Amino acid sequence: MDVNVTKLIEAAFEARENAYTPYSHFRVGAALLAKNGQVFKGCNIENAAYSVTNCAERTALFKAVSEGVREFEAIAIVGSMEGQVNELISAPCGVCRQALFEFCGNDLRVILAKSTTDYLDTTLGELLPYGFGPANLEH
Repeated sequence: MDVNVTKLIEAAFEARENAYTPYSHFRVGAALLAKNGQVFKGCNIENAAYSVTNCAERTALFKAVSEGVREFEAIAIVGSMEGQVNELISAPCGVCRQALFEFCGNDLRVILAKSTTDYLDTTLGELLPYGFGPANLEH
């Protein structure tokens, strides 16, 4: 499937609008493209008990999995402080990289965007070398 990077990044920016970030004020949006063409959007959702906070990437992934989708092509991720323009790319944290690896493996295309024209295009394998996944548990 040909990934329309601009549309995927735009969907991530749309998702970021719903972020709930009363503590950090750092809003993140993610748009996860399934192999069937569906796009699942997610935002970060903070909680006063910080360990309960959920990242945008996992929100999108868990929405997709909860709807029975298990195969993915790409994910776009955007982040910035409230009211500011993206100065730096926002890469997924280690927990999100591991969660994505469970379903996507090394080949997931990861687009880390400041805007629709300024982004880093990489893979999950480059972000998580030597990932631990289902194959590690096969007998």
